[in-house]
Amino acid sequence: QLEFVESGGGSVQRGGSLTLSCQASVFSIDHYTIGWFRQNPGSLREGVACSSPSGSDYEDFAKGRFTLTRDNAKKTVTLQMNNLQPTDTGVYFCAGRYGTMNRKIHYCEPINFESWGQGTRITVSS
Repeated sequence: QLEFVESGGGSVQRGGSLTLSCQASVFSIDHYTIGWFRQNPGSLREGVACSSPSGSDYEDFAKGRFTLTRDNAKKTVTLQMNNLQPTDTGVYFCAGRYGTMNRKIHYCEPINFESWGQGTRITVSS
């Protein structure tokens, strides 16, 4: 069963950086699509950035500020977040599913993912 443990949340000031790490429990993530999502109270969960064997998919707000790195040997997917803004505040979740997504379409949507971590909170103050 695919499970995740997220780490790296915390509090930073506007313009700061954080790195989130997602550790998967399966024997190998080579054939899995894994991504990061976020949610604030009263808001829908939204995609941030996802990695499939076919390629990565970033939300517009993440492009240029966030970098997703996949390490199949360590079974981790890391999200480096720079120039953080108060609007980035929320609970960040790691999620995954078996299989490759079509990189020609926007696939980093919560509905496409089956297994979820517990989440890690980040707070960006102004």
